[in-house]
Amino acid sequence: MAAPALAKPPVLDKAKGEKCVEETSVMRKRHMDFLKHQRDDTVHGGIRGAKHSLAGCVECHANARDGAVLGSSQHFCQGCHEYAAVKLDCFDCHTSHTKSAQASQKRGVPR
Repeated sequence: MAAPALAKPPVLDKAKGEKCVEETSVMRKRHMDFLKHQRDDTVHGGIRGAKHSLAGCVECHANARDGAVLGSSQHFCQGCHEYAAVKLDCFDCHTSHTKSAQASQKRGVPR
């Protein structure tokens, strides 16, 4: 019996920064832990803009064309979560767009 074929890894948008806040292998395994810890620090301690902020991730990993991390399987968060078959619920409450993309949308400027 042949082994099942593995899905091809996603082709994701390139990040804007030189280097991630953690090694890629660490982020793949633990980013949700970092985000939950940062959430607790923000909600309970008022600490914003720290090393593992969701807004920081969005600013770095957003698609250059539309400023979003969701929208297609090429968009960073959506593509990775689809590949891993993991529900992505951060953006049920949080924005999936950079601040500049949000400002453009409010002004009605197409990206």
